[in-house]
Amino acid sequence: MYWTSPVNVSAEIAAASSRKAAPGFSLNDQKGAAVRLSDYKGKVVLLNFWATWCHGCKLEIPWYMEFADKYKKSGFVVIGVSMDDEGWKVVKPFLAEKKLNYPIVIGNQELARRYGGVESMPVSILIDRNGRIADTHSGMVEKDSWETEIQKLLGERQK
Repeated sequence: MYWTSPVNVSAEIAAASSRKAAPGFSLNDQKGAAVRLSDYKGKVVLLNFWATWCHGCKLEIPWYMEFADKYKKSGFVVIGVSMDDEGWKVVKPFLAEKKLNYPIVIGNQELARRYGGVESMPVSILIDRNGRIADTHSGMVEKDSWETEIQKLLGERQK
């Protein structure tokens, strides 16, 4: 795996009628509590596959923290899925240093495969309020593009 540099991507959210259901999962956070995608139905979810060694991932994390705070009351949440081979051994110290404000779980290749594969990082998936994949980004995306997409999805109604 490798990381990719920022790209200028315009907000290209899939039409609601063409979106497919996001695969469910249940993984534990650093405290052992279950984090289930199904618990976030009715919210817009940014699912971010990342790693502690990924430079681009580390650049995006402050943006995601900002979005998590800014849009929490509107029904937005970020879930980080670490793909570090060493798991919690390297992720826990990273979390202690960075003080992330959103849940982090340790992913696996099966979960990555169910979301279309993670060949490079970061890979981030926006899931609408109905639990359907609205957009997938492989590589970094400019902060403004993220915010535009998040705002569009937050403006959609749950069905």
